[in-house]
Amino acid sequence: MKVTLQEIRERTYKPVDAWWTVLLVDPLASRLVRLVAPYRWITPNVLTLLATVIGVGAMVFFAIGDRWALAAGAVLFHLSFVVDCMDGKIARLNGTGTIFGQWLDFVLDRVRVFFCAIALFGGQYVQTDNIAYLWVMAVAVFLDLFRYLNGQQMAKVRRVMREEIEALQPPVTDPAPAALAAEPVEQAAAGGTSSLRRRVGSTLRRNRIRTHLFSGIEYEMFVFIVGPLLGLVIPVTVVAGVGLLTFELFLILRLLRACQQHPAKLAAAEREFAAWQSEQATPSTPAGVPAPGMPAAGVPSTV
Repeated sequence: MKVTLQEIRERTYKPVDAWWTVLLVDPLASRLVRLVAPYRWITPNVLTLLATVIGVGAMVFFAIGDRWALAAGAVLFHLSFVVDCMDGKIARLNGTGTIFGQWLDFVLDRVRVFFCAIALFGGQYVQTDNIAYLWVMAVAVFLDLFRYLNGQQMAKVRRVMREEIEALQPPVTDPAPAALAAEPVEQAAAGGTSSLRRRVGSTLRRNRIRTHLFSGIEYEMFVFIVGPLLGLVIPVTVVAGVGLLTFELFLILRLLRACQQHPAKLAAAEREFAAWQSEQATPSTPAGVPAPGMPAAGVPSTV
């Protein structure tokens, strides 16, 4: 049974994603997913392996290193990324994702990028005998690994802080107050959209584009696609590296601020939780029932 493009968008698209993925990958990947989805033997792991094979083709052309080979390598690298994005969509669409598949996808992604870097910059070194390509290769590989390792570690730190706060949240027994409490927040957010930054962010999110405009995805695409296509491997790699470091520094500063604010938030959550525990330990007096030691209404005191 074939699925529609609308179903694929609703069931497989991430709420927000990198702009390169949203604009240049998802439109093609969703149509390819529609073609292969009925064939259950095309699993996410099969697509991951296929993306790796296409990536090997990109490596071969990068290693050849002439003008047309660089362009062919760039096209194959992009196609490899498209197929790599398909595996996650197929997993969400058909429910065929596995924990091992997640590991396989991540490891082969890193392997593909590493050897593509060696082939691209090594091929240019052979072509030009310019040792600068080897230095840029070392920096490019380092930045790619730094981005993914740093991203995972930052996510881990934020998850730990969030779990510490959530552990002190009283259980919600009535969803109505929570819904009412959320309204002022939404109104405040809507009222703050007058600033240019908020308007831009709102527009990007409305189009599924995350505000982190230069992530590891854009970095790789500029190094392995834009640079080779333009024949400007070193200049584009340098610009991409600066863009990546700029956005990573911004994320690190945000994480630092969140870590500095966390003790105060944790202390406030602890006080609220202690107050809630105190309320639970003291039984409330039902309406119309006199408190201990007080006479009921209409009954004369014996004192």
